[in-house]
Amino acid sequence: MRIDIGSICIRSYEKRDSAAVHKYANNPNVSRHLRDSFPYPYTRRDALRWVAAALAQEEETNFAIANAAELIGGIGFVPQMDVHRKSAEIGYWLGEPFWGRGIVTRAVSALVAHAFENSDLVRLYAYVFAGNPASERVLEKNGFVCEGVLRQSVLKNGTLLDQKLFALLRDGYRREPSSTR
Repeated sequence: MRIDIGSICIRSYEKRDSAAVHKYANNPNVSRHLRDSFPYPYTRRDALRWVAAALAQEEETNFAIANAAELIGGIGFVPQMDVHRKSAEIGYWLGEPFWGRGIVTRAVSALVAHAFENSDLVRLYAYVFAGNPASERVLEKNGFVCEGVLRQSVLKNGTLLDQKLFALLRDGYRREPSSTR
């Protein structure tokens, strides 16, 4: 799969991506707002495992964010099961050298379009740890609404944190994000 978004794209993972995953993911500033399953330090072995798992996906839901030269981040969604089967959780990360350029806002827009246009999902949602206003803004620019705060629901690096739950319903989906100001 490949979706071109200006000078970047969302694409399927490639075997060669493990070096760039390691280079950009092995950063405490990247991992601090992510679950512990995205470790720090992020070793070469972690990168090889992640890329191997992405290449083996039966249903492709995890993608690379890439520029012309290399992978610079990742994005994906996790379809839920049982009574939650019409929902999927989205997640994303970006290498620190690429922050502040609107890349993730555009990538989330493309992922939302892909998910809603290629599935019967009704709801996409994301959790944002307290202290991550940039991620909140990415979601808001893409039409996600804060549905509530889960107080002290996350233990990250020895600290209990609140997290906000953002969601977008298919009925509220619009093709393009609002201004990236």
